[in-house]
Amino acid sequence: MNRFVKGLKFDENGLIPAVIQDAKNNEVLMVAYMNDEAAEKTLKTKKAHFYSRSRKKLWLKGESSGHVQRVKEIRFDCDADCLLVKVDQVGGACHTGYRSCFYRKLKDNKGSICISGKKMFDPDKVYKK
Repeated sequence: MNRFVKGLKFDENGLIPAVIQDAKNNEVLMVAYMNDEAAEKTLKTKKAHFYSRSRKKLWLKGESSGHVQRVKEIRFDCDADCLLVKVDQVGGACHTGYRSCFYRKLKDNKGSICISGKKMFDPDKVYKK
């Protein structure tokens, strides 16, 4: 196992959160989880790999959509229990079709929400639902 990966503090489920950020404009694109295998594959291939908690399996970002994340830099926090992964994003990062998973924002203190993100693709066409 890579020395960097060995030094990370994975949680009791063997996972570490990864905040994915656009390397050019610092926009937060998504948050996902990595296990040691996903971290190793990410380092080796320079493409973001994650562990799906719902599907209980490793996945390459963009394996279905083609919207891969080319890793430019990996940072980790002072406790080594969270990653910041800076990427060049191809297409949209969000499975709902938006550039970022953070496409909604709170509009006021009453709970009103507005869409502030850019829709990049139609998920029904990309994922052939």
